[in-house]
Amino acid sequence: QVQLVESGGGLVQAGGSLRLSCAASGDTFIRYVMSWFRQAPGKEREFVGHISRTGNTYYGDSVKGRFTISRDNAQNTVYLQMNSLKPEDTAVYYCAAGSRPSSSLDEFPYWGQGTQVTVSS
Repeated sequence: QVQLVESGGGLVQAGGSLRLSCAASGDTFIRYVMSWFRQAPGKEREFVGHISRTGNTYYGDSVKGRFTISRDNAQNTVYLQMNSLKPEDTAVYYCAAGSRPSSSLDEFPYWGQGTQVTVSS
């Protein structure tokens, strides 16, 4: 079973950038597809993107072209680079681990506690 801890959230102005990290422990990191989701107040958790074991990525429409997911298997860490941030990107960001690529929450049984990202206008 893998444990996940996110970091790197904070307050940033619109148009700015932020990089989130998610450190994994407790199991073999390369076994997992890693994903990012986010949840804004009063809204459902939304798929941001995922990265396969070999580095293939897929993104939700709302972040495509602005966000980039990468992973460092030697460091057991996945990253979310967020550029051109907008106020509507404000949310708690979660990383999650699963066995296959998907945009569905149900495919990811392991979750971090989340990190807050706030984008001011």
